[in-house]
Amino acid sequence: MRTLISTAFVSLDGVVEAPGGEPGYRNSGWTFKDVDFLPEAYEIKGREQKEAGAMLLGRVSYEAFSAVWPDMEDFADYKVMPKYVVSTTLTEDDLVANWGETTILRSLDEVAALKETEGGPIIVHGSAALNRSLSDAGLIDRYHLLVFPLLLGAGKRLFSATDKDAQKLRLVEHEVYANGLQKNVFDVVR
Repeated sequence: MRTLISTAFVSLDGVVEAPGGEPGYRNSGWTFKDVDFLPEAYEIKGREQKEAGAMLLGRVSYEAFSAVWPDMEDFADYKVMPKYVVSTTLTEDDLVANWGETTILRSLDEVAALKETEGGPIIVHGSAALNRSLSDAGLIDRYHLLVFPLLLGAGKRLFSATDKDAQKLRLVEHEVYANGLQKNVFDVVR
């Protein structure tokens, strides 16, 4: 069974919206303009590319990342990695040709079936709505969180507001950096 890893830049109050500067969000670009850059704090991002066997995205994140990541040297490992997009509206004609093998999944049941296949971990980038749905369905196995020392208030949240039983997490790796950033890696306890 493959491990499904949710990776996110998240504010202390749980916001994940527009960390890299996407238009339309009041605090857009908060990861780079509001916190001093320390390369060592982002080591986990390179490790994720080396360790992952596939990438899973929601439609909105696929459309944003596929427009820029295929030509970026920083994301070269993702170019050749199989990608899966969970969407009920995306068509094969909407997929970009220069980003390698991409498969459209139409449901969380198809994600659950993907987890049963052979291969390395499946990494989920961005995809706030998909992350909430995956969590509610009990499909996420691990979280890689870079927590920024910011309170953003409004914005898309990583975690669902669904009224459900508590979900216990086990901290398996952590580090605090001089700029206030925290790396927290949690396994979901089942």
